[in-house]
Amino acid sequence: MVEVKNTAKTFKLNTGYSIPAIGLGTWQSKPGEVEKAVEAALRAGYRHIDTAFAYGNEKEVGQGIRASGVPREEIFLTTKLDNPWHKRAPEALQRSLANLGVDYLDLYLMHWPSSTDPEDLSKHYPDWDFVDTWREMQKLMDTGKIRSIGVSNFAIKNLERLLNDPSCKVCGRQAGVGCSVLVADHECEQIVPAVNQIELHPGNPSPKLVTYCASKGIHCSGYSPLGSADSPLYKNETIKSIAQAKNRSAQQVLLMWGLQKGWSVLPKTVNPDRVKANFDLDGWSLTDEEVAKIDAIPDRFKVCGDAWLPVKVFFGDDE
Repeated sequence: MVEVKNTAKTFKLNTGYSIPAIGLGTWQSKPGEVEKAVEAALRAGYRHIDTAFAYGNEKEVGQGIRASGVPREEIFLTTKLDNPWHKRAPEALQRSLANLGVDYLDLYLMHWPSSTDPEDLSKHYPDWDFVDTWREMQKLMDTGKIRSIGVSNFAIKNLERLLNDPSCKVCGRQAGVGCSVLVADHECEQIVPAVNQIELHPGNPSPKLVTYCASKGIHCSGYSPLGSADSPLYKNETIKSIAQAKNRSAQQVLLMWGLQKGWSVLPKTVNPDRVKANFDLDGWSLTDEEVAKIDAIPDRFKVCGDAWLPVKVFFGDDE
């Protein structure tokens, strides 16, 4: 019997690059803990690290990468464009690269479809939104400092608008120049997001959104795959019974469910033992029946909502 090697699994992106199926998330990790967590993860075998400018920990992530001794080219590194920086994407990219101490990113995501006014975080720019931001992010591909670009927290409604807006199409004749008018003598092509990083766990499975993204060639990457630090999923009887039958933890069952559903998972922890345990996913899998039982869990909850943003970004169109 061939051993299931989930820790080496990757998903092919529409850019041709591959994203490791299991990554370390760093959201809400406390200062002073992130560097050690990243180092421990890379030493344990992780090759996918996810951070964001908004997390305020890019420098520590970079320190952890260097401390691990793992060559940069072996690591898939993701960070994100922060909301108040939407009009300053080139500068934001340079800031993140400097913080991380790297020359390039494997994936650069628009963190939220909210172009927040940096002078007043309770307000959205009146003359700019995520469509404008995506047009500018496409131009960043010409710098050679980003391998893939994508989005995060995009619902179907916003993806539809993004993918169908003519202003987001890049003119093949003039690399890096947005062409707002389709003319007969040449074609304009849009860079489709390589990834949509969204909250994915049995309490927020988002089947319609996942299916929509797949139909457009967009890979889904799941943040909060365990459903938060004190997740109600740990107490769910279905999860508990499957974990007991497998002699596995609830966390491992939740991560395996995500992998078998077809998305990459980004568990966050700074505990070295849990870092290793979350990566202990080789040599076993869930049966189709077990996956179906988890799919049937009726309880719904979100770890991250949109009430703090100046615009609504979740519309209930994901399920």
